[in-house]
Amino acid sequence: MTGFAVALVLVVAAVGLLRWRRPAWYWLTFGVTLAVVRVLVRYGSVMDACGLTVPPPRWRLALARVANRPLPESRPPRILRLRPTRTGLVLRLKLRPGQDAFDVAAASDRLRHSFSMYGVTSRELRSGVVEVRMTGYDVLKRVQMPTEKETRSMRVPVALRQDGSVHYRDYRAIPHALTLGATESGKSVYQRNLVAGLAPMDVALVGIDCKQGVELFPLARRFSALADDPDTAAEVLDALVERMKRIYQVIRAQQRITADVPDAEIAADIWDLPDHLRPVPVVVLVDEVAELALYANKEEEKRRDRIITDLVRLAQLGRAAGIYLEICGQRFGSELGKGITMLRAQLTGRTAHRVNDETSATMAFGDIAPDAVLAAIQIPAETRGLAIAGDASGGWHRIRAPHTSLRQAVNICNRHADRTPELPELAPFRPRLPGSDAMPVPLAKASSATT
Repeated sequence: MTGFAVALVLVVAAVGLLRWRRPAWYWLTFGVTLAVVRVLVRYGSVMDACGLTVPPPRWRLALARVANRPLPESRPPRILRLRPTRTGLVLRLKLRPGQDAFDVAAASDRLRHSFSMYGVTSRELRSGVVEVRMTGYDVLKRVQMPTEKETRSMRVPVALRQDGSVHYRDYRAIPHALTLGATESGKSVYQRNLVAGLAPMDVALVGIDCKQGVELFPLARRFSALADDPDTAAEVLDALVERMKRIYQVIRAQQRITADVPDAEIAADIWDLPDHLRPVPVVVLVDEVAELALYANKEEEKRRDRIITDLVRLAQLGRAAGIYLEICGQRFGSELGKGITMLRAQLTGRTAHRVNDETSATMAFGDIAPDAVLAAIQIPAETRGLAIAGDASGGWHRIRAPHTSLRQAVNICNRHADRTPELPELAPFRPRLPGSDAMPVPLAKASSATT
């Protein structure tokens, strides 16, 4: 008996140590089983305590009275499926008549405490069916992306959500996005993950980095064009606008709208074109957008207006031409001048890392998800990489990108350098690097290197 007690104490101590040091391992070995038992045993009483039950129908009450039987109890939502995952549990519920998905969402915090889970979120799948996702531990403390991720054209897995699911940057669904974050908030790591995810795809990358290219220049082998100062950035954006106009002419030439052409064959964007005619999509990454909007004299003001006008045009019209914008910066507000709020209105996707003031968070989410503003300003300074991601639908999530070093991102870009397309409009801005066949020249436009 003494030996059994010692063994039991050692097992309990090992489980406690595993839960403390390796919560993911603990969840996969012991936690998932305990959580399933806990949910099934407590389900009825927890739903009743959280106000998620409905009275029995009148016919059952009448039948119980006629038969002189005890009155039936209130009914909780019916469990359609209980599925364990590597980070928690997924509970699919069928709501009873009179219940609403908002009732489940409002009770999420009480469900978290009652089921002893780390986090609980819910979403409505269809009328009367709600999916409740529970996490068994803090998945954002040490981000581990799943090995199996959904792969699709122009859809990049960039971070992990607080409910354990993968956060994707889907350019087909959300063409343009804004990413904000103060210094040392993890914004650069998020950008590296984005570039590393795009590198293996058939896409052209265009970078505008007015910090003399220090963020994007190491990844230059995968970029079709790079600009490291506002003057070159203005010329790159002008070239992209001209490319957009040319692609629209290609789409119009292929529409052939006649009575005998099926609707499915009428092209409205590049994805409706045949494969041999489809232009390569372009993702434009703008780092520190405020540098493009600042000016000190009249000449710089004209350049600034030209840049902002091109960005607004690309944001309004570029989707159909396969041109997508990723605008990044520490600050994005109306004080940057005219056209900024118009540009913001076209940036559907919003991601905010830790910001220095509430106004920046309001500029990111105030017009689409006011609840996310408070969450954004509460991000602690020591949690680098933690961010709030939302879109125009009003939904938002806490996300955190896995740490990707600059060396790792460079290796990925170099490995896929052969996928870098040659775009005629952007050929003068293609970076020439030491070690390539061509003579190394600065990042700025090649013609300016000879002056």
